[in-house]
Amino acid sequence: MNGAPAADRLAGLRDDARLERETELERRVRGGEDPAIATDEVPDVDELVVLALRDELLESRGLLAEFGLARLAARSGAPDAEEHRRNADRVEFGLLREIADSVPELTVAVWGLAAALRVDPGPAR
Repeated sequence: MNGAPAADRLAGLRDDARLERETELERRVRGGEDPAIATDEVPDVDELVVLALRDELLESRGLLAEFGLARLAARSGAPDAEEHRRNADRVEFGLLREIADSVPELTVAVWGLAAALRVDPGPAR
């Protein structure tokens, strides 16, 4: 990342994420979902911040559309869906590591999101 976000930018990202989370929770609960399930399924504030930073990195590198298409292809029934999932997971894992290195305050959220990825750790360094 081009340097860690300044403290005021991180605070702003967290405020935006908090609003996004509250809005999503309200939408789901008003739609009849169990509040406990909705609360468990909606990413927490720092996870939403990490996802926003991930998307910023993808966009700054011209990879946002390609990444989105790879995620869509990974959910298809196509013979190469698993390859697309592996590739997207590998790219996302690298971005998440970069975010964790740049913004230590988000490390717990980064590794929580990374746990959902299936990445071959490769040889030990």
